[in-house]
Amino acid sequence: MQFISHYQSPIGGILLAADETGLTGLWFDGAKYYADHLDPEHEEKDTPILEQTKEWLTVYFSGREPQFYPPVHMTGTPFQLSVWKTLQKIPYGKTVTYGEIAKEIAEQKGLSRMSAQAVGGAVGHNKISIIVPCHRVIGTNGSLTGYAGGIDKKVKLLTLEKAAWV
Repeated sequence: MQFISHYQSPIGGILLAADETGLTGLWFDGAKYYADHLDPEHEEKDTPILEQTKEWLTVYFSGREPQFYPPVHMTGTPFQLSVWKTLQKIPYGKTVTYGEIAKEIAEQKGLSRMSAQAVGGAVGHNKISIIVPCHRVIGTNGSLTGYAGGIDKKVKLLTLEKAAWV
């Protein structure tokens, strides 16, 4: 069973979803894949996981790096999960390119190379934005390509973290 709750951030409304294991979704209102894979039968209820997520978001949007993380329960293909796990290692206030992630995953899998576009597809389908920081991934030339929540929100998140991308 999934539970949902809403959070009003300084840059827009956010829908949160969680099950008994952890956070399963965090989407900006109107995002490209809004509520993607949300169970049709869910209940609006503030669970401890959702409360902890709201606390994390409050710290984050105050301009500070949270020193804790709510539990997450990511579901996807093995490739998507490997990309999302790599996203979780990107430090607060730092950016990496799709190509750098592709290179890291290729090395993990013992491959000579990996498609940055395939990585981009997995990054774009991340269901737990901000906490699994897909906004920290940029194009090779520093371009802010792709963000399911909208490029304007990506800019605001990177600015909040004082990240350099150009």
